[in-house]
Amino acid sequence: MTTYTALTTLRGKDQAEQLGEMMERLDPEPMGVGVFEVEDGSGIWEVGGYFQGRPDEAGLALLAVMYDAKPFAVSKVEDKDWVSQVRRELVPVPAGRFVVYGSHDRDVIPSNKIGLEIEAAMAFGTGHHGTTQGCLLALDDLVTKGYVATNVADIGSGTGVLAMAAASVWPCRAIASDIDPVAEMTARANVAANKLKHRVQTCTAVGFRNDLIRARAPFDLIFANILANPLKRLAPDMARFGGHGTVIILSGILNRQAKGVEAVYDGHGFRRLAKRQIGEWTTFTLIKN
Repeated sequence: MTTYTALTTLRGKDQAEQLGEMMERLDPEPMGVGVFEVEDGSGIWEVGGYFQGRPDEAGLALLAVMYDAKPFAVSKVEDKDWVSQVRRELVPVPAGRFVVYGSHDRDVIPSNKIGLEIEAAMAFGTGHHGTTQGCLLALDDLVTKGYVATNVADIGSGTGVLAMAAASVWPCRAIASDIDPVAEMTARANVAANKLKHRVQTCTAVGFRNDLIRARAPFDLIFANILANPLKRLAPDMARFGGHGTVIILSGILNRQAKGVEAVYDGHGFRRLAKRQIGEWTTFTLIKN
């Protein structure tokens, strides 16, 4: 069956989230709905969904009017084997002691490296992006300096690669969460493929808003590879669900946004341990005073 996307934009987080919830009630219902802020300071939010088959365009038009959104742009997704294409294009990526690779490269990973197998799928964090590499290198630095974490959270985990990396170097327990249920399912599959089910648990959550995550707190290491504005909004919860000495690794931050993100976290009691730039992206390692 042909897959379609439906995408609109509107102002205001609350309106956007309500629209996303209403989209899930359409018939046929979408396979997934995403609500994201446009990272340009405009206050515009994107709301979109994937549908197996043509969506109810009349229903979408009515929702757009109800929530003062732009008319939905409905598009047919090209019938293409994206996973096979991604597999061909992905090559093993070294990051310190880690190597992120696809299953098709399993036999070429050096024995002296910690391999993290990530299957090609619709989730962010294959290791090929500067933000993921920055986080892995920040973790590598912590290990080199003798830091040991026992309770780890990966907020906005995508493929789950960062939680798995932590669980591969320490006998810790980790939780990998993502707002997108597709990403959470991808992370769960990757955890199983890397034989880390006994150490890494996955869940779907917005930030720290999940009973499982809150029950596990306080964490001594938290990853958040998201975007600058969501990271700023997470700062109070980072302080709340961490503790004295908690280390956090933040990325998804454009270099021009770095000063603003760091200032927000400084206001919540975090000081910088390290800063790394890869291309246009900045990764911070901070510690709670």
